[in-house]
Amino acid sequence: MNLVEHLRLPPGPVDLTQWATDEAHDFDGSKSDGKDALAELGADLADLQERLFAEGRTEGSRSVLLVLQGMDTSGKGGVVRHTVGLIDPQGVRITSFKAPTKDELAHDFLWRIEKALPAAGLVGVFDRSHYEDVLIARVRELASAEEIERRYGAINDFEQQLVASGTVVVKCMLHVSHEVQKERLLARLDDPTKYWKFNPGDIDERELWPDYREAYEVALERTNTEIAPWHVIPADKKWYRNLAVGWLLRDALQGLNPQWPDADFDIDEQRARLVDEAPLT
Repeated sequence: MNLVEHLRLPPGPVDLTQWATDEAHDFDGSKSDGKDALAELGADLADLQERLFAEGRTEGSRSVLLVLQGMDTSGKGGVVRHTVGLIDPQGVRITSFKAPTKDELAHDFLWRIEKALPAAGLVGVFDRSHYEDVLIARVRELASAEEIERRYGAINDFEQQLVASGTVVVKCMLHVSHEVQKERLLARLDDPTKYWKFNPGDIDERELWPDYREAYEVALERTNTEIAPWHVIPADKKWYRNLAVGWLLRDALQGLNPQWPDADFDIDEQRARLVDEAPLT
């Protein structure tokens, strides 16, 4: 599917102002059509994920890690609900990384990440991730420039080891516009049922938009590798954002091509036991 390649970030310097936030790459349908396409995608995702889960229950060692990064209101939670929610929850592990605890700060920044990696057969989802440690840490100067520089290399090494161990890493930068973020924040203030989602600190972070854009551009360039490439997902249209991540997730699972495990028992023998069992008295 050319759409998957269309979303992939090419190597080299990154200028996010050149990446549209409101496109629906090569998808000619309407919003309703997009939602229908996502629902149809669910059957493929569910089947592939169940095969991967079954493989992991036997001797399989493979897994998928979906990394979701983006500015506030870009829709990380929406992707989790609408796209990841199409597959069986027993085969998914979702981790939302908040500010590190005192215990986590006593270790290297990847320590808590390693503890949350998906086991064999699972689809892991990071709602925010290890990239927070080169994004907000850079903007808010929570670490020195030297330490931030070290972390880019550490992330690349970490992801290379993940891939080598059998984990497919799907990295998605949900690219929302400054204008749409404002609309979504205002919508939260206009709806009492969404007050709980609003944080005054979001406006503080919004004032640093140019700094965050630069931090994302540097991080994307420095960690966009052949084995763990970045994908830039237009996120102004929620329906397209959800569908695009669904395409990428399906593409990753199809690449693994998980197969149903063979029986490790005598099928005829077990069938005979059931057929010939004595009736209950």
